[in-house]
Amino acid sequence: MDKKELDYINILKALHEIPFGVGKKLLADFLAGIATNPSIKKNKLNELASFGSLAYGEDEIMQLIDSLILNGLISLASVSWNKFLKVLELSDKGREEILNPQFYKKKLGFNYNHAKTEISEEDKKIFDAFGSFLSDYNDLQKKAIISKNKNILCIAGAGSGKTTVLTKRIEFLVRYCSVDPKKILAITFTRKARQEMVSRIQGNGLFDINVETFNSFCEKILKRNSDLIYDKEVRVLNYRDKVRMINRALEKLNTTMGRAISIYFSPQQMRSKTMEQLANVFANDCFFVRDYFKFKNTPIDRELFSEINDKHTAAANLMFGVCTYIGAYMKKYGLRDFADQIMDAIWLFENHKDKIPQYDYILVDEYQDVNSTQIKLLDILDAKHMFAVGDPRQSIFGWRGSDVSYILGFEDKYPGCELITLTKNYRSTKPIVGLINEAIKKMQLPDLDSVNEGAPDLKLINFSSEMAEFDYLINEIQSSNLPKNEIFVLARTNRLLNDLSNLMKVKNIKHIRRSDEMKASMNVMAKQDEITLATIHGIKGMEAELVFLMGATSQNFPCKGTEHPVVEMIKVHEYDKEEEERRLFYVGMSRARKSLRITYSGSKPSYFITPEMTAMLKQESIITNQRSTSTSNNHVGGSKLYKTQKTSNNKGVEIIASLKEWRLELSRKYNIPAYRVLTDRTLFDIVDKMPTSLEELNSIHGLGYAKISKYGEDILLLIS
Repeated sequence: MDKKELDYINILKALHEIPFGVGKKLLADFLAGIATNPSIKKNKLNELASFGSLAYGEDEIMQLIDSLILNGLISLASVSWNKFLKVLELSDKGREEILNPQFYKKKLGFNYNHAKTEISEEDKKIFDAFGSFLSDYNDLQKKAIISKNKNILCIAGAGSGKTTVLTKRIEFLVRYCSVDPKKILAITFTRKARQEMVSRIQGNGLFDINVETFNSFCEKILKRNSDLIYDKEVRVLNYRDKVRMINRALEKLNTTMGRAISIYFSPQQMRSKTMEQLANVFANDCFFVRDYFKFKNTPIDRELFSEINDKHTAAANLMFGVCTYIGAYMKKYGLRDFADQIMDAIWLFENHKDKIPQYDYILVDEYQDVNSTQIKLLDILDAKHMFAVGDPRQSIFGWRGSDVSYILGFEDKYPGCELITLTKNYRSTKPIVGLINEAIKKMQLPDLDSVNEGAPDLKLINFSSEMAEFDYLINEIQSSNLPKNEIFVLARTNRLLNDLSNLMKVKNIKHIRRSDEMKASMNVMAKQDEITLATIHGIKGMEAELVFLMGATSQNFPCKGTEHPVVEMIKVHEYDKEEEERRLFYVGMSRARKSLRITYSGSKPSYFITPEMTAMLKQESIITNQRSTSTSNNHVGGSKLYKTQKTSNNKGVEIIASLKEWRLELSRKYNIPAYRVLTDRTLFDIVDKMPTSLEELNSIHGLGYAKISKYGEDILLLIS
């Protein structure tokens, strides 16, 4: 074990030694051994054992501290004399880590045992013998397609053709190994991926192959054997059922959706969301909690909401009450969801072993995303041959229960298996692939190698404000000659996308909005005349010629907060959250085929953008006023520096902030949701058009006579 892997322990020990709460800057100076810091001198901290225990620069130490905060080893606490001032404290989890270090074992580099896939002369002879059947594939793909090993793990990097290899292997098994198609099960996660797989397999002239998602597989099994499991008719719940259940649960708890939202979400989490969006997140989170405990085979108990502090007590009580009602309602009315499907199928197989379908070959796509329950199902099916394909670099659903350790531990589970690594990227140009390799270099995974030449078209663009960033994105989209479905705008959080989407609606720009919420709308595809906006979670598996990755600040990458409060309440993430956030950044960039624009506002980009990456990116700085995006070009050191006259710079952002603060005050005064005062779209339209009279307010979206009469004078005063 490399000593450097345990350097984070020095930070935890330092917090244990320092007798009072400290800020990040003081802690960083203490660890770096900067004796001139006034607080260090005054409190004689330089006499402590941990003083000067890290030989890193300030930025590196700050990143380590951020990682420990993100993963719950260090907590933030308010001081009694200033509730806005936060100090660092060692959490219970951090104290345990000092005594029994485990955190470093969660890193991919610690777990991944990479052995280069060798292609022997004998392999090449076999490849040649298959002639045209394999002629379109590279040697590593060929090996994955025809390997005779009983169990195979195919590590397939971004754009390396994993679905092609999986479907071609099925064709090989049927045509050349005389495998009965009905004895093959191909299994994946989404309906979209299943449809794509079915299309390719049938396009090769093969039928009767069992191609399923985990959910569809279990649903078919349950329908055939419902009499052995249920004492009455049971069906899968739909969206209407969910709404009905949540509303009745809230009635039972003598509260309303509006009140529930105000209890559950913080003001920051409510920002830029409509009441409907917040209600959807709340409902999805309630079902997430139920599924989370069901997968753990644990009844929902109030005590399981661990480490609840005063801030979360009311929200935890609310969530517990709703989830308890949901469980009782579903049992009474014969409803099941996806968690029930897989758990009920497992129960059936464990109690009626004669009902376990017999497969000779199981092929699993996106193996990096499996969870413990799905693994249990695969173990019960116990096929003679297992072919798993996936990519640890793209494991981004740890917060939903996915566990990257299953793909990393495949060789331990299946001794003697063959590991085949696909490293040729067919999606992106060499400059883009070089950039994404650098982004996750710390994870010690093998580099990808692009087969596509292409001029470097990579930019890192800084803006003076988010409004200037939005203006740039809209202008670039409108002026692009690309089909609009070849443009993606990606962000880490829904908040940024909501703000941009509202502005685009004001300007009548057609677009598809995809979120990371766990519901069927994620499968909506872009039409020819529309641009896709999406969170990175919502876009996985898709690609476009031009990708904008917006909001690339250290507040978003890694994301400091969550839009799902329950994730923090029940501490679901037993993984390295910072490393998963870095993988999210990688996934976002790897969607681009030819052009990538990384944009951010403020003084510094995310520390995920390393100095080596910065050297690969063409840097630009754009300063613009809110009303105009005309630019003049000045060349400085090879980079293009855009400037305009900075009149009341950032005014658009300031006005939006002022309007939202005013709106919040009114919502509290009248006890109504903020969107009922004015919607976000209305606010953005005001900033876009900057009306100067009551008459001009008539042109604003969502402002009718009544609202102009009630709020018009206030609005004009705020924007003047």
